Amino acid sequence: MLGVLRSRGSSSSILKQSLQTIRPAASTPRAASTAETEVLLAPRGLGHVRNYSRLVVPGSTVSLTPKRDVFSTIHLMGTTQIWSKGFSSDSADLVEAVVPFMGESITDGTLATFLKQPGDRVEVDEPIAQIETDKVTIDVASPEAGVIKEFVAKEGDTVEPGTKVAIISKSGEGVAHVAPSEKIPEKAAPKPTEKKDEVKQTPKPEVAAEKPKKSTPATSPPRQAASEPQLPPKDRERRVPMTRLRKRVATRLKDSQNTFALLTTFNEVDMTNLMKLRSEYKDAFYEKHGVKLGLMSGFIKAAVSALQHQPVVNAVIDGDDIIYRDYIDISIAVGTPKGLVVPVIRNADNMNFADIEKEINTLAKKANDGTISIDEMAGGSFTISNGGVYGSLLSTPIINPPQSAILGMHSIVSRPMVVGGNVLPRPMMYVALTYDHRLIDGREAVFFLRRIKDVVEDPRRLLLDV
Repeated sequence: MLGVLRSRGSSSSILKQSLQTIRPAASTPRAASTAETEVLLAPRGLGHVRNYSRLVVPGSTVSLTPKRDVFSTIHLMGTTQIWSKGFSSDSADLVEAVVPFMGESITDGTLATFLKQPGDRVEVDEPIAQIETDKVTIDVASPEAGVIKEFVAKEGDTVEPGTKVAIISKSGEGVAHVAPSEKIPEKAAPKPTEKKDEVKQTPKPEVAAEKPKKSTPATSPPRQAASEPQLPPKDRERRVPMTRLRKRVATRLKDSQNTFALLTTFNEVDMTNLMKLRSEYKDAFYEKHGVKLGLMSGFIKAAVSALQHQPVVNAVIDGDDIIYRDYIDISIAVGTPKGLVVPVIRNADNMNFADIEKEINTLAKKANDGTISIDEMAGGSFTISNGGVYGSLLSTPIINPPQSAILGMHSIVSRPMVVGGNVLPRPMMYVALTYDHRLIDGREAVFFLRRIKDVVEDPRRLLLDV
C-alpha cells in the first residue's frame, strides 16, 4: 500500500483529482481559515483503485474513511461535479510469444524461419518460429493456445532473449487466416505490368541507339572481347546469406589457424583385430546392452589411453601458463544438414564400451534432430573427427579451440601389407593428429599416435593396461 500526503494552505478546493475529480464551487468558511491536509491511499497494481481521504484540522482526530463517506459529511455550498472513468482492456485475450533464453554464452540470434502463418491455430508450447544461433537452433514456442494474430518480427532479423516475435489471440476473434497463396498474387501482380510498360516505351529508343552502333568500325567489338574477361550471367548465380552456425564455424576455424602453430603427423592402423572383435561379439553385445558395437568406441578408448600416457596433449595454453586437465572429455565432430556440431562425451575415462556407444547414439540423434543443447557441446579437452564415414582417405584436421590437438580418422581400405614375411591384404586406415606445436613437441605427438595404433591393433592392451 502506497500512501501520499499532500498539504496546502489555499482554500480553493478541498479534494483534488485522483481517479475522481471534485470541483467545488465554493468552500466552507470553516475550512477556509485552516490548513488542509489530504491523505490519499492507493493500492499497487492494475486492479480497482479506492481512494481514502480525510480533512485534518488542529485539535481533531485523524482517521481514514472511504471518500464516498467523506462526501456525506462535507457540505459544500454550491455544485459539485464528479467525473469518473472505468478502466477496462481486452489485452487479456492477447499474449506475446518472445525469444527464450538461449544460453550463457549466446546474446542474440537470427530469426531463421516461421513455422506458422498468421491465422493458424497453435497449442501451448507448440513451436511457431526458429532462431539460429552460433551453436544451435532454438524454437520459439507459443505461451498459450490460440490463433496467431500477427508477427512482430521478420525473418532475418537479429533478435535477443525477450524480443517479441508474435501476438497470439487466445479466443481467435477477429483474426483472419492468411493463406500463402493469397500473398503471391499481391507481390507478383505488379511485375508483369511493369515489364509490359517497359516493352511499350523502350522500342523506339533501342532502335535509335542501334543505328549509330552499326556505323562504328567492326574491329572495336573484338578488341573489347579480348581485353575483358567473359563472366557468367548473373541470372545463373544465387546469393544466399550464411547461417549463424556457419559463420561461427568459419570464425573459429580461422582463429585456430591464426593462433595455433598447427602441425600434423600421420600413421596407419591395421584394423584386422578390432574388426574381428566387433564381428565376434556384436550380437552378444547388442543383446546385453541394447546398442550396436561400433568402431568409434574402440578409438575413443584408445584415445583415452593415449591421453593418459601423454597428458600434455590433454593440456592447453592460457596466457603464460599451461593448464593440465585431470579429466578427459572427448568431443565428437558430427556433420548435420545445418552444419558441424561437436557434442562432448563427459568423463570418457570412466566409461566402458557400452556406455560410450549409448552416449554416442544419444548425442548423434540430438545433433541430427537439432535438439542438442549448448551444455552438451560446451567444453571438451580432445576432439575426434571421423571423415572416413564420408569416404575421406587422408586429411589434416583443424584444432577445435581452445583444445590443443585433434585426431582424424579416415576410411578403411584393403591394401597389401607384409605380415610375417608374407604379403597379405589387410584393412588399413590412415590416422592423423594435428596438434599445437607451441605446447606439444613432435616426440609427444608421435608417441601419442603410436599408442592409438598399438591399442587399436591389439585391443587386449586395454584389458592388461600395457
